[in-house]
Amino acid sequence: METSRNPRRRTILAATALAATVSLTATACGGDASGTATSADGRAKVTVLRSNGAIFEPLYIAQQQGYFTDAGLDVTIKAGAQDTSQNAPSVLNGEAQFAMTDSSGFLKGAAQDMPIRIVSGLQSATTKTDPTDGLLVKKSGPITSFADLEGKTVGLSALGGTIQFIVEYLVQKDGGDPTKVKFVALPTTSLTDAVASGKTDAVYSFGAFFAAARTNDKLNVIGKGMNELPGMIQGLLFSTQKYLSSNGPTAKKFIEAVAKAITYANEHPDAVRAIDKKYTQLPADFIDKQATAYYDTKLNTTVMRNVITKMTEFKLLDKEPKDDALYWDQAPTSGGE
Repeated sequence: METSRNPRRRTILAATALAATVSLTATACGGDASGTATSADGRAKVTVLRSNGAIFEPLYIAQQQGYFTDAGLDVTIKAGAQDTSQNAPSVLNGEAQFAMTDSSGFLKGAAQDMPIRIVSGLQSATTKTDPTDGLLVKKSGPITSFADLEGKTVGLSALGGTIQFIVEYLVQKDGGDPTKVKFVALPTTSLTDAVASGKTDAVYSFGAFFAAARTNDKLNVIGKGMNELPGMIQGLLFSTQKYLSSNGPTAKKFIEAVAKAITYANEHPDAVRAIDKKYTQLPADFIDKQATAYYDTKLNTTVMRNVITKMTEFKLLDKEPKDDALYWDQAPTSGGE
């Protein structure tokens, strides 16, 4: 179990190790991440690394509905790292052409000047739907607000990322001191058990796991999760500058196919549930009863800039990456609040 009282130091060390790994592996692989292989029938081969917890459903829908095939793509979807910020080496080394992560997972690499760019959003916080993530505490416990987390231990699926950021952001917004919160990393599947058993004072969960935890009559949900910061990017796809400059048409076809799948997912919740039944460990009858997430390709650059400023303040980033180091020039960006 990883713990963190100094997230800035952990983030810098992790990013330094990440950069070293990329450099060494790129050398071993010849440093070429730009080429595109083709299948026997002439389709461009693309590998995409998904998250292990949530928001990956549109990728499978694009595959199942034939959107990738129609676009002339032969797409392989693989589970990526538990901490999706660690997917960057695989993309930089050409082991995958695209990968999923969240806001801070991407910003960690961008702050270290990694040549990666966001190509599309998958999901952002929105008031259009009920929260799909949030803080869980014992009903009988002393925590009734985010400010009450001072001096307490919070379980997260990964340290130094978007989830740690949103907890610190909401602690500060509630008048508390985020530097006085202790964070521990736990497997996503064990978060609910950790708070229910008293192993941690609270946990922050998401996706289908959060939905399942809300049915536990011993737990309370505090606040509205990331919906307290509408427009915050919860899931995105990224690639490398080198791949995008050499394979722009293929990348465009890929994100257009994902956009079609997002429209389909929002209109066909049962298709989303079918994927969750296959790729999560939750009971099928439970999944059938739950509302599904709202997916969105749009990338709100104004909110992202606010997140960057706050993450730097919280010492989750060593420096603020500039906007021109974040987005592919064909990504669906929007500057609206």
